Amino acid sequence: MAESDQTKRAFRLRSERWFNDPTDPGMTSLYIERMLNFGMTRAELQSGRPIIGIAQTGSDIAPCNRHHIALAERVKAGIRDAGGVPLEFPVHPVQETLKRPTAALDRNLQYLSLVEILHGYPMDGVVLTMGCDKTTPAQLMGAATVNIPAIGLSGGPMLDGYWKGRLAGSGTIVWEARKMLAAGEIDNDTFIEMVAASATSVGHCSTMGTALSMNSLAEAVGMSLTGCAAIPGPYRQRGQIAYETGRRIVQMVEANLRPSDIMTKKAFENAVAVASAIGASSNCPIHMVAIARHMGVDHTVEDWQRVGADIPLLVDCQPAGRFLGEAFYRAGGVPAVMKQLLDAGLLHGDVMTVTGRTVAENLAGIPAPDPEVIRPIAKPMKERAGFVVLSGNLFDNAVMKISVIDKAFRDRFLSNPPDVFEGKVAVFEGPEDYHARLDDPALGIDEKTVLVIRNCGPVGYPGAAEVVNMQPPAALIKRGVGALPTMGDGRQSGTSGSPSILNVSPEAAVGGGLALLRDGDPIRIDLNTRKVDVLIPAEELAARRAAWQAPELLNKTPWEEIYRNSVGSLGTGGCLEPATLYLNILETRGESRHNH
Repeated sequence: MAESDQTKRAFRLRSERWFNDPTDPGMTSLYIERMLNFGMTRAELQSGRPIIGIAQTGSDIAPCNRHHIALAERVKAGIRDAGGVPLEFPVHPVQETLKRPTAALDRNLQYLSLVEILHGYPMDGVVLTMGCDKTTPAQLMGAATVNIPAIGLSGGPMLDGYWKGRLAGSGTIVWEARKMLAAGEIDNDTFIEMVAASATSVGHCSTMGTALSMNSLAEAVGMSLTGCAAIPGPYRQRGQIAYETGRRIVQMVEANLRPSDIMTKKAFENAVAVASAIGASSNCPIHMVAIARHMGVDHTVEDWQRVGADIPLLVDCQPAGRFLGEAFYRAGGVPAVMKQLLDAGLLHGDVMTVTGRTVAENLAGIPAPDPEVIRPIAKPMKERAGFVVLSGNLFDNAVMKISVIDKAFRDRFLSNPPDVFEGKVAVFEGPEDYHARLDDPALGIDEKTVLVIRNCGPVGYPGAAEVVNMQPPAALIKRGVGALPTMGDGRQSGTSGSPSILNVSPEAAVGGGLALLRDGDPIRIDLNTRKVDVLIPAEELAARRAAWQAPELLNKTPWEEIYRNSVGSLGTGGCLEPATLYLNILETRGESRHNH
């Protein structure tokens, strides 16, 4: 590669290929002149100071990340004080609660957006503004692909919400309110008021949903400063760490410390251990596998079984516990959890991080946590609280979040014999079908029923919607049955406490086994052997497969068609498969040609 290529240890700044190439004054002048029209100077661009991009995910249609607009000013101050030049730029917005058909559809679009910007513009390093669910994996995926120095800045959770004097966690209260509405205990206006009570301030979900989970794992994998993940959005410490993040990225450019130095196999194993200990979202395996694939690291969903299954649950945070993000932060946050895991020999301490120090060095001197919120490892909330990775005659893999199996669910469904359930299925073709037919007595849904939803995966929905966390019919809820076993080829909100069988791969829309199920089919779920099987003769299953026809899918936008034609399964990260071939692209493919 050329001498000025930043991917080599002895390098000139990459931005100098644009702004300070004495062998090509014509192109240098062209690149510089338009950057001056809003007040920048030649001295800034040609002084040899690193150009640092700030990938802005905040906007009016991404309210969970909107405060990044203000936080970017603190990032810029840190960059300038450390000797860099900041350039803020937008990436495609992703907002979990607002986007139809699902925000997961746009995770890969934001990834593509970031890759094109980082590769095609004069960035020496980048600050990734992360927060709402999909922005965190999308940003890390993009940084991994281009592999220039990068650091994540989380936006932090909202302040704690309250409804009638008790904690109201974002997302989690939705599922409670739905049951109350179905039971006739509240009306529509009260339903909305309950849900709105959880949205108290700037920031993402206050529960240990996918946002707080993924930002915690970004810290655990080494891509954000120690203690960054859990600082609530409105706290002064959030602005302070934004400033320190800006300072640090300049130092990372000087050291050429890149994602490939940080996001190694050991780092991903650390993230799995932390995920189990915090009761992380069932969406995390999807996203972490996707990040690893774009980093070129061998990390699969089976690693979540191998590394995480026996890790205890330490954090008492909704939906697996009682508290919310503020208490988690005040109790010590991610560093306090990691310190306990490290001391117990459950983390790799020699992994490099964005601080320029190892995990062990970062955690030296971390005080003991508040034991009410972050339990001692010797007295956890639950033993063996990770994810179970399942397979069987219906699918290759799926995950089940063990940390949210409460006593009532275990006693009703998983006690006779232990960790085994046998029943029948009620099958729904999507959320519309589920809502239309759930209360139909003809379905015969009872305590021995598994609710199955299909055609909700990456291709079928499209994008893999959070629709698997289905509640029982109103008649059962009124009888005190608040949950049934559920299964689907879509996803589930990380804010949900339902112990569903999720992310079933391959999905029904491409011929996965859920497509072959019929109402009333007998099914056996065995968590001991990690098997889920429909109990019908093999020849009957084969006949159904031979008769199966792929559904006709209507693409409503060009992106939906592009996405469906190239997306893989949730079990392999839900990636755009052609994109996974583009690894470390500056080093392996080089810079793009000049534009004039």
